[in-house]
Amino acid sequence: MNLKRWLLIAPFLLTVFLLQSYFWVPTYEKQATGNPKRLVTYIEGSIADAKILNPILNADTASSGIVSHVFEGMLDLDENLDLRGRLATDWTIMERAYLAVNPYNRFPDGAEVTGSRVADRITTALSRGQLPALEKIVRSVRVLPPERRTETVPVQVKGKDGKPTTVEVPVTLEVPERVAFSLTQVDQDFFTRLTPIIGDRYLKHFPYEQHVHMPDDAGSEIEAQIRSRFPELLPVAEHNPEILFHLRKGVRFHDGHEFDAGDVKFTYEAIMNPKNLSPRTSDFEPIKRVEILDSHTLRVVYKRLYSPAINAWTMGILPEHLLNEETMQREMETRGLSQAARESFGMRDSQFNRNPIGSGRFVFVEWDSDEFIHLTRFEEYWEGPPEYHDYYMRPLPDSLTQEVEFHAGAVDYYATLPHQVARYKADPKYQAFSSLGFGYTYIGYNNRLPLFADPGVRRALGMAINTEEFITYLLYGEGERVTGPYPKNTEWYDHSVEPLPYDPEGARRLLEELGWKLNADGWLEKDGKIFEFNLITNLGNSVRKNIMTIAQNAWKKIGVKCNPAIFEWAVFLKDFVNTAEFDAVVLGWSMGIDPDLYQIWHSSQAGPQQLNFVGYDNPRADDLIVRIRREYNRDRQRDLAHQLHQLIHEDQPYTFLYAPLGTRVLDKKIVLVNRLEDGSERYEKIFPIKSGDISFYFQRWRKLDFTPEF
Repeated sequence: MNLKRWLLIAPFLLTVFLLQSYFWVPTYEKQATGNPKRLVTYIEGSIADAKILNPILNADTASSGIVSHVFEGMLDLDENLDLRGRLATDWTIMERAYLAVNPYNRFPDGAEVTGSRVADRITTALSRGQLPALEKIVRSVRVLPPERRTETVPVQVKGKDGKPTTVEVPVTLEVPERVAFSLTQVDQDFFTRLTPIIGDRYLKHFPYEQHVHMPDDAGSEIEAQIRSRFPELLPVAEHNPEILFHLRKGVRFHDGHEFDAGDVKFTYEAIMNPKNLSPRTSDFEPIKRVEILDSHTLRVVYKRLYSPAINAWTMGILPEHLLNEETMQREMETRGLSQAARESFGMRDSQFNRNPIGSGRFVFVEWDSDEFIHLTRFEEYWEGPPEYHDYYMRPLPDSLTQEVEFHAGAVDYYATLPHQVARYKADPKYQAFSSLGFGYTYIGYNNRLPLFADPGVRRALGMAINTEEFITYLLYGEGERVTGPYPKNTEWYDHSVEPLPYDPEGARRLLEELGWKLNADGWLEKDGKIFEFNLITNLGNSVRKNIMTIAQNAWKKIGVKCNPAIFEWAVFLKDFVNTAEFDAVVLGWSMGIDPDLYQIWHSSQAGPQQLNFVGYDNPRADDLIVRIRREYNRDRQRDLAHQLHQLIHEDQPYTFLYAPLGTRVLDKKIVLVNRLEDGSERYEKIFPIKSGDISFYFQRWRKLDFTPEF
């Protein structure tokens, strides 16, 4: 009987407890009352703790968020996604180009080729207007004497254990005369424009064997590897783009040390040091050298055309005086490391990564693992200190906990889910933002398989799917249709490309034209084989799981048999995506703002562990991709990017679905503060910029003790 009473009373007691908890938890209003410090303290909820607070080493989102506050880059993007100066006040991109003299060649008129003749003929042609495209960009032409130098070339050989190993082989280069050109801008077609003077065969035939000398004892295997690199070791036509940076004076790191060009060069060298294992290495590999001209001027010389290189300089700059060799030696001595530990000691092992010092808006204070990271504003920041005095990041991996903490006012921001945003929009206490980011979701087909080899098949599969259903029922309207490989809110995206129509009957007719006929069981069949494939995605993403279900039903209606399957993320990547052992996948990309799509779409990147895992292969696309990454003129880049967008849309290697909207919610008391000359303040509503980011003006954010009327 007592047990029965308790069972009846327990729900009532639980309700009372929850009600008193609700009234006990301090609301935002109560927190702010009599506590002005809360108004200048920003607390962000994160799904995970940071890993490593070093701009050249971090690779996770949580770490990146902190690093972006503590460190400053040479450049960043403004509200229109254009580069603007930060630690660099300005920069100039130019080029030095070199043409090797080939005495075994002839001019179109049969005359012998020499360095002076090449220079004289080009100079004369420029003065006579015979090379109109080059008249305004060639600043000087001069002849460099021959030189002899030795370089070491890494090659792969079999070790004593039979496993491949890398050895350095010395190679002697007899560099002939070269004609050096100083150009006011980079022109990937520069040497092609010279063909009326030097002839169209000049660049195709060069006697490398007479200029590149290998060791006498080099075996045939080593010789073959070095021969394949002759054009790289001694380029006939060499592009050397340059960036001249002028640095901001008076900038100081948080410990008071003044920032200068040495810090920039040190950061580059730290990235390229293999001991540090930086994930940024590929961004800086195209650099040939970094030259310090004075304490606040430096020149970066590149060894080839690579227009995305400029964007790498948005990364935070390290303080050389805290991480140089002498300082690292002192740290090893202080920590009493063994000789074995010292030999492998790199920047990843330094205590700096948990106690960073940068030149950004906020100063690192404390890191209590899995609890919080505390920053405080840098009073001497060159652009003025932020409105917020303190910044906290709190790891809150559970989405329900995040929402409860947000309602209680214990955090000011967390990654709100679409269905939660719908509720917040109806609450007058909050301001909700929904804006496009740089990501998109797609269904990718393994283009290598005979089933998906025809673009018409892939087009038909896309036409059978009603993408608007995904946006309406899975995203609660928080998404937009996309048609191609670029983020929709960048200039590279071609808005003139129309999305595939939702046309199941048209899809079936297209497949019938390609030989697929409905059999007695209602499945499409061709040459005795049913149109059947497996569609896979990763565990833990409910939206992608639902996309598979909706797509499966849509394809079933036109006679296509789809078998969905879900795998744990590590297995999904290791056993299927990275090995290209799949039929079709549901995935998404989070893109950058650069138009370079080489890693995702170029046919050379379709091998194991590479990002073109669908095996897209189109020579026209390859040519466009290469030209885009070599093009420094923004207008020409845009035109080439639109051509690539149109081509990929025609081929449909993916069924491009939608770009999810970034959803953000803030208390309406958080505003932009504009300080006026008379000392008063004017408040402005927070708004997203072109990228969809609402925190671009975060340095001007602050909480008020009242809700303003806008």
